[in-house]
Amino acid sequence: MSEQRKTPGRIRGTGTRRKKPTGRHRAKVVAAWTVAGVVVVGGAGLGYAYVTLDGNLSSVDIDAKLGTDRPDDVDDGSQDILVLGSDSRSGDNGEYGTDEGGARSDTAMVVHVDKGHQSASVVSIPRDTLVERPACESDTTGEAVPAAHRAMFNTAYEVGGPACAVKTVESMSGIRMDHYVEVDFTGFKKLIDELGGVEITTNTAINDSKSHLDLEPGTHTLDGEESLGLVRTRKSVGDGSDLGRIQLQQAFIKALIKQAKSVGIFSSPQKLFGLADAATKALTTDSGLGSVKKLTGFANGLKGLGAENVHMVTLPVEYDPADPNRVLPQEEAGKQVWAALKQDRPIPASATEKSAGDKGEAGQVVR
Repeated sequence: MSEQRKTPGRIRGTGTRRKKPTGRHRAKVVAAWTVAGVVVVGGAGLGYAYVTLDGNLSSVDIDAKLGTDRPDDVDDGSQDILVLGSDSRSGDNGEYGTDEGGARSDTAMVVHVDKGHQSASVVSIPRDTLVERPACESDTTGEAVPAAHRAMFNTAYEVGGPACAVKTVESMSGIRMDHYVEVDFTGFKKLIDELGGVEITTNTAINDSKSHLDLEPGTHTLDGEESLGLVRTRKSVGDGSDLGRIQLQQAFIKALIKQAKSVGIFSSPQKLFGLADAATKALTTDSGLGSVKKLTGFANGLKGLGAENVHMVTLPVEYDPADPNRVLPQEEAGKQVWAALKQDRPIPASATEKSAGDKGEAGQVVR
C-alpha cells in the first residue's frame, strides 16, 4: 500500500484560558500509559543510564496529599491507572497558544489492567462531563478548595492539580487509583519521532483548521507533530464534539501499541535508550513510579498487552438538556462500568449501548 503524507502547519491553540495556576503544567496525550509501558521495558539493559534517566522524571506524592480517606487498596494483582493530559501552554508548549497561567485535563483515561496482565479496559472520561467535585487542596497554595456541584470534570486538575484529579475519579468510580501518569505536548511529539512515527489509515479525508491536520484517505506514517494534530482534531470529524475526538484518540492508541511492538525496541539498546530518555523527560508520575527502576517494573507487567487485548470505551454519558456543550454521566450505566473494573471483568456492552459516547462517524475515520 502506498504511503501518503502531508505536513501540517504549526499547531496553535485558540481561545482564552483562565489564569488560575496549577502545580504541574503538562499537555494532553492519549497514549501516556502505553508509552510508559513500552519505552522503558527491558530496563535491565539501561543500568548505566539510571542516574541520567532518574533525573529526567518528575513525580507527585499522591498518597501523602490524599491521606487515608480513599477507596480500599485491593491487592489482587490488577492495576488501575489514571492517565491525564492537560492543556497547558507553558514552556515549549507555548507554540500551541498563549500561556495564561492555568491548565485543565483535556484528556483523561482510567486504565484497568487485569490481575493476569493479559488484558486491559480503558475508560475515557469526557472533559466536559458535569460531576460532583469533592473538596480538595490546591497543590500550589495549599489552600482548601471547596467541593462543587455540576463542575466540569477537567476543572479538578485546574483547581487542585493531580491529587484533586485522582480524588475526583476515585469519588466517581469508588476505585482506588494505583498510579498516575501525565505527559506534555512537546514530550509526546518527541516520543513519536523517536519511535519513527505511527502508521494509521484514514478512511475519509481529515482537514481540520484548528489542529492544522490535512490528510487524504489512505495510509500515512504520522510524525510527532502530525500525531499531536490527530489527537487534537475535533471540529472536522463526526459531529465535531469532544466525544468524537475521544474516538480518534482511542484509534490512535491502538495504532501506537502496534507500532511500538513492530520496531524492535526490545532488542535495540540504542533505540530503547532514546525512547526512554524522551519518555522520562516528558512524564510526570505518582511517587510509586517516580524512578526508572519502579517504572521499569511497572512496564514489564504491561509488555504482554497487544492492541487486540485492550478494550476501550467512553464513560456512559448523555448531553445535558440545559447545555448541549456539556454531558452528564448516566448513573446506572456508569455503575456497570465501574463494577466491571472492580470485579476484574470485561465491561459489558449493555453499559454503553445507550450512551452518547462511542457513537457516530468519528470512530470510523481512522483504523
